[in-house]
Amino acid sequence: MVKEYARDVRSRSMTDADDGAREQVISPLNVYFNSKLIFQEYELWRLVTNFFFFGSLGVDFVFHMFFLSRYCRMLEEGSFQGRSCDFFYMLLFGGTLLTAFAPFVNVQFLGTSLTFMMVYVWGRRNAATQMSFLGLFNFTAPYLPWVLLIFSTLIGSQPVTDALGMIVGHAYYFLKDVYPDMTGREPLATPALVCAMFGARRRTVVDAAGARERVEPPPRRRVGDREE
Repeated sequence: MVKEYARDVRSRSMTDADDGAREQVISPLNVYFNSKLIFQEYELWRLVTNFFFFGSLGVDFVFHMFFLSRYCRMLEEGSFQGRSCDFFYMLLFGGTLLTAFAPFVNVQFLGTSLTFMMVYVWGRRNAATQMSFLGLFNFTAPYLPWVLLIFSTLIGSQPVTDALGMIVGHAYYFLKDVYPDMTGREPLATPALVCAMFGARRRTVVDAAGARERVEPPPRRRVGDREE
């Protein structure tokens, strides 16, 4: 009887351990975007966590992770070099707009949409760059999102997710690069509070298009004979 009791205790302990292990694993069901759970159950973390899930490991996962790391880096080191606050504000604008659209297009994870937004902005800001897709044909950078959209659809990704990112990317590009040249006003100027978070500051400059807000990077510190 003692042996049976010991086996029963051991069995229950192993079951509890397995249940605890399962509870520690983060399921996609706990992070996906669901407006009802967010605003009725106050699961506010879903506003952020849905951007960090790119699906199970596979061709589509590798595809989006590659372009996320590549074009995120190229944007930050290119047109956003020395302006981290502007880069952060672009991501904040994109994430907010994608979140606003998500309930209407039934998209649960917005990470791939944000990736395509950055690809679109990079392509527009590097319009003269020549590119090649798998050595099959050549095209200029503005067509890159469309080429990737077709390829992504062929490997099984949802085109609406990627197309949504392109729409938001175009909205950012228009409001940030095109509209100011047309009107002299810049609706997406990075707020001073965001600049202060990164130690930068805004200043107004006047050019042929009129007065513009520009962000100055934080001053570089001298350490010995070099700057940091």
